[in-house]
Amino acid sequence: MPNYSGMWSLSQQFQGRGQGLWPQLPDAPTIGTATINTQTSASVAFTAPTCTGNPAGIIGYVATSTPGCLTATGASSPIIVSGLTIGTTYTFKVKAQNSVGYSACSAASNSITTFAAGQQQYTTPGTYSWVAPACVTSVSVVAVGGGAGANWSSCGGRGGGLGYINNYTVTPGGSYSVVVGAGGAGNTTGGSAGGSSSFVNTSTVRGGGATTSTVGTFTGTGGGNGGDKNRGGGGGAGGYAGAGGASGAFNSAGNAGSGGAGGGAGSGNLVTCSIVYASSGGGGVGLLGQGTNGAAGAAGSFGIGGGGSGGANGVAPLSTGTNGGAGGAYGGGGGGGYLEIICGLPCGNPGGNGGGGAVRIIWPGNLRSFPSTNTGNL
Repeated sequence: MPNYSGMWSLSQQFQGRGQGLWPQLPDAPTIGTATINTQTSASVAFTAPTCTGNPAGIIGYVATSTPGCLTATGASSPIIVSGLTIGTTYTFKVKAQNSVGYSACSAASNSITTFAAGQQQYTTPGTYSWVAPACVTSVSVVAVGGGAGANWSSCGGRGGGLGYINNYTVTPGGSYSVVVGAGGAGNTTGGSAGGSSSFVNTSTVRGGGATTSTVGTFTGTGGGNGGDKNRGGGGGAGGYAGAGGASGAFNSAGNAGSGGAGGGAGSGNLVTCSIVYASSGGGGVGLLGQGTNGAAGAAGSFGIGGGGSGGANGVAPLSTGTNGGAGGAYGGGGGGGYLEIICGLPCGNPGGNGGGGAVRIIWPGNLRSFPSTNTGNL
């Protein structure tokens, strides 16, 4: 067959078609599944056509949304279509292109509805009612309990626990209880317990408050216990996948947190058998999901426990003869205060306060989940 150019005669057309030289569009792709990618984009899957036309070879594909006629191109499946409107239902079709032109469109995909992503956090102790926004049907929640307060240097405060739950079903417009526990107060006699934090109730998800005798524990699908106290320094808050760091013994370093937990503080120096310098508070834990572990506090009066996952570091005492340092936000244990024994009777300054608790709610819960899937602010 000659390589005809220009206008073909009828006989040339029949001869060219018989020898496979007739220009031919590709067949339509086979549509696959459309899924939500982000709150304003979707991923559209498809299967390439078997017949790629003549001349053979696919140049690319075009996906188009309904409604909106938003388009995106790609060389293969899937194609990401962006610019979607939040809270809108879409379907998608895909067509193939070769050097001749475009195929027919595929069948329409399944429908997807873009989501309204959001978050809300509570960091002031108290009881609240959270109302689920319109179109929100599931949430993920993290709760951190308050750290315990400390007394004189021989007793630092323990860290609060952290618990989380994912993809918890809620009803749009429904009201749900949120409780935020306070950090325990430091004093000279024993330090008070931290309060527990929870969402719905303590059986659904809870970050337990630490007490004078136990670390804060947790309820939920994951989380971590608070760090223990070891003499003067405060223990770190619990993490998303591990326990908070324990404080150190007198004149000793604390321990690092694990799983994004707060680090334990180093403890104050035991100068003589009757004088203990004030100690630092343990590190707190952040609410944006699992990140870096809290660092161990160094030995000595000012060995501050590091804050895990973006939480605040523990606070150092102002001087060796002051109150103990406060626990870091959120959930760090307070550091022990300055202690001196005179004539067999203890005197000195109170221990530090424990770091307060917190609750953070993120949605949609099926696409944003702790410890680290889309847990940052959107």
